[in-house]
Amino acid sequence: MIKFNLKPLITVALLFSLFVNNALSQSNHQTKKHKDITHEYANVNGVNLHYAKIGNGKKLIMFVHGFPEFWYEYKNQLEEFGNSDEYTVIAPDMRGYNLSSKPDSIKEYHVKYMVEDLRQLSEKLGHKKFTLVAHDWGGAIAWWFAIAHPDYLEKLVIINAPHPAIFHREFTLNPLQKKGSEYMTFFRSPEAVESLSANNFQRLVNIVFGNDLKIRNFTEADKQEYLKAWSQPGALKASLNYYHAFFANNYYVNGALSYKVNVPTLVIWGEKDTALLTGNLLGLEEYVPDLTIKRIPDGSHWVIHEQPEIVNKYIKEFIK
Repeated sequence: MIKFNLKPLITVALLFSLFVNNALSQSNHQTKKHKDITHEYANVNGVNLHYAKIGNGKKLIMFVHGFPEFWYEYKNQLEEFGNSDEYTVIAPDMRGYNLSSKPDSIKEYHVKYMVEDLRQLSEKLGHKKFTLVAHDWGGAIAWWFAIAHPDYLEKLVIINAPHPAIFHREFTLNPLQKKGSEYMTFFRSPEAVESLSANNFQRLVNIVFGNDLKIRNFTEADKQEYLKAWSQPGALKASLNYYHAFFANNYYVNGALSYKVNVPTLVIWGEKDTALLTGNLLGLEEYVPDLTIKRIPDGSHWVIHEQPEIVNKYIKEFIK
């Protein structure tokens, strides 16, 4: 009778079993860890705000977009921070954008109303203390939120958005900044909506995506999401009302007597921003005593898309 040495076969079988079990365990762990983005609405301050949400942690992080974006600007950050058990992470469509309400009156786009939108939204979600992260127009609103409601904020993170007092100085005294802001005159012109929406929003496509989707880490699917948001009825006109209200109301909130920001603040700035120049960082510490500035020399106004890993790294280090 032929005798077989079964030890090598048993060893191979055991090793294979361990490999399969380990792979299944890792797969289950990864599946369990990943959370899906949900979409919800909140009636606050007379408007219905749509917001994307991920996670159910005890700490709230609110990401606020600028023009001409919407909640989707922060899809990378929602996944990065929302998959931690520590955080609840949301990104609203601001009033006038995408799936949120679009009031008709320009007066309803005064900064003070958006500040109150965010305050009421945080309370609606059960948080009277949170971290606010914002870019562009969202950053302008976030600065004013921090000035008006420092008690609501754990931390403030601003990405390429100037403090109101510094911007007033630069806009008034710096010819280069005034030139960089000329686009705001066009955005307030009667032909702005028609011009920006022509040829399937080609001018907005050029503004956000540039000449090559890959340069700013966009895909064709991303572009289609933006086109869908810009195509929402009344969205483009409503989002441009921010610029109309900016000049009509002199960018002033609640009779504030001080521009001081008494909140620990991180400012991330892509230095190749051609609309908001680095002069907006000079003297910022006079208004923000607890200030950290992170410059990204090769980042543009759209640095959050161009370099999401380093932006996320700076935010993580700051809020931990």
